[in-house]
Amino acid sequence: MLVLDEAVAAPDVSIQAQILQRLAEIRRDTGVVLVFVSHDLAVVRHITEETVVMRRGRVVEQGPTDRLLCAPEDPYTRLLPASVPRRGWDPADAVRARAETDAA
Repeated sequence: MLVLDEAVAAPDVSIQAQILQRLAEIRRDTGVVLVFVSHDLAVVRHITEETVVMRRGRVVEQGPTDRLLCAPEDPYTRLLPASVPRRGWDPADAVRARAETDAA
């Protein structure tokens, strides 16, 4: 097992791609299990088959990555894709949605 905590958070995009490619090769060639801790949903989708979503140290949802990102069941998990910055994104919307989830 190889545990990687935000392994590609800082490098520029080209270095990030090289790291992800090497991790995929290691996994393919050795069969080692990767525990990949990340806040970057694009990277999570690219490198994982199964995902565990944690909030405040507790598992709130787990399952196939595509299902979790496309059809999440837990309210917190539903907030994750909405928190990714994109054109027209307003961080205040993400803060309000999180406050509503915290209140529930």
